[in-house]
Amino acid sequence: FDSLPPAHYKETMSTILMWIQQSETKLSMPQVAVAEYEIMEQRLREFKALQSSLQEQQKGLNYLSTAVEDMSRKAPAEVSQRYRSEIEVILGRWKKLSAQLVERCQKLEELMTKLQRFQNDTKTLKKWMAEVDVFLKEEWPALGDSEALEKQLEQC
Repeated sequence: FDSLPPAHYKETMSTILMWIQQSETKLSMPQVAVAEYEIMEQRLREFKALQSSLQEQQKGLNYLSTAVEDMSRKAPAEVSQRYRSEIEVILGRWKKLSAQLVERCQKLEELMTKLQRFQNDTKTLKKWMAEVDVFLKEEWPALGDSEALEKQLEQC
């Protein structure tokens, strides 16, 4: 009986597996190109919340690892191997999920910076184009007015 998992182990295992499955589902949703900064901010908040939740679940994962070590010492070899295999699969999924979260957050932050820069550049370009439009619609100076022509040439 010493090699059997305690009830808390089974509950924690179930909780961690359910959390991993839900998180993997959230991350597996197809990524779409977004050109709206507010939507990108919302997605970043969701990823950050998922990262925070990952850190909260870490205690449960640590408990599982410790429990597997304890049970493995007391269990027969084949049972011990089953526990170790089970926790290795979970740890692998955990590491992959953690890496994906970090990658998605970094990529989204980079894209948000690029979008912000693009929007600022676009705003500047539109302002410049409006000024050029006003300039082009100005009345041309008379041909004999060399001073006015020189000023307009400088502006051009």
